[in-house]
Amino acid sequence: MKQSERMSLPTPARLGSDSSTKAIAWSAYYELTKPRLSLLSVITALVGYLAALPERDLWLLFNFLVGTALCAAGAATLNQWYERETDAIMKRTRERPLPSGQVSSRAALWLGVALSVVGVCQLSLGANLLAGMLGLGTILSYIALYTPLKLRTRWATEVGAIAGALPPLIGWAAAEGAISSLGWVLFGILTVWQIPHFMAIAWTFRKDYESAGFPMLTVIDPSGRKAGAWATANAVALLVISLLPILWGQCSWIYGSMALVFGIWILVRSYRFATSVNRDLAARKLFFNSILYLPAVLFSLVIDRWILS
Repeated sequence: MKQSERMSLPTPARLGSDSSTKAIAWSAYYELTKPRLSLLSVITALVGYLAALPERDLWLLFNFLVGTALCAAGAATLNQWYERETDAIMKRTRERPLPSGQVSSRAALWLGVALSVVGVCQLSLGANLLAGMLGLGTILSYIALYTPLKLRTRWATEVGAIAGALPPLIGWAAAEGAISSLGWVLFGILTVWQIPHFMAIAWTFRKDYESAGFPMLTVIDPSGRKAGAWATANAVALLVISLLPILWGQCSWIYGSMALVFGIWILVRSYRFATSVNRDLAARKLFFNSILYLPAVLFSLVIDRWILS
C-alpha cells in the first residue's frame, strides 16, 4: 500500500472524533426542544387526560401523548429560533444551541415547523379535532403572542402563563371531546401557579433580563416589592381556584387536603418573598416550593378522581 493511501485511511482517533461530533450535533437538536419544559407540558396534559376518567384506549393515549410532546417540542424550538439574538446576550442562555453556533438558524426553524405540524396532525387525527386545535393554539399563543411581547410589555408573563396552561385542556379534550368545569379548573391552576413560579425566576435572573431589554416586572421595579405583591396575589387566587372542586363536590379530602396544605405553603412563601429583607433567599425558596406544588396537587387530583370513580 502506498504511503499516501495509508495516510488517507481513517484512524481510530478520527472515527472517535466523528462519532463524538455527531453525538454533540444530535444533543444540540435535542436541547432545542427544551426537553424538561416539554416533559412538564406532557405531564400536565396527561393529568388532564386522566382526571377526565377516559375509557381505556391505548391507541388514543399513544397518539395524544406523542402529539402533545411534538407540539411542545415544536413550540420550544421555534421559541429558541425567535429569541436567538437575545439569548446570545444573556449569560444563562448564551450557550444554547443557536447562539453558540451548534445549530443553524434555518435548521432550527424547519425543525420547529416540522415538529409543530406533525404534532397538530397527530392530535387531530389520533385523538380529535378539539385536541388538535388546542395544540395549535398552544403553539401560536406561545410563539405569536408571548415570545414577541416579551420585549414590549411586562404583561408578557401573563400571556405566557395562559399558553403554558393549555396542555391540561388538550388532555381533557382528547379524553372527552369536550372540556368540563374541572378541566377549566386545571387550566386556572396552571395559569396562576406560573406567576409566583416565574416571579421567583425573574428576580433571580433580573440582571440578565435587563441586559437583554426584557421589561420584566423585576426590571421595572428593582426593589422587588411589586413582583412579590403580584406573586402573593396570584398565590391567593391559586388557593381559591384549587379548592373549587371540593366546593363543587368533584373531589374528596384526598385532593382537598393536598390543595389546602400546598396552597397555603406557596402563599406563605410568596408573602415572604414580598416582605423579606433577604429577597434572594426568599425567591429561591419560593421557586423550589412552586416546583413541589405541581406534582403534589395534580397527582393527588388524579388519584382522588380514580378512587371516587
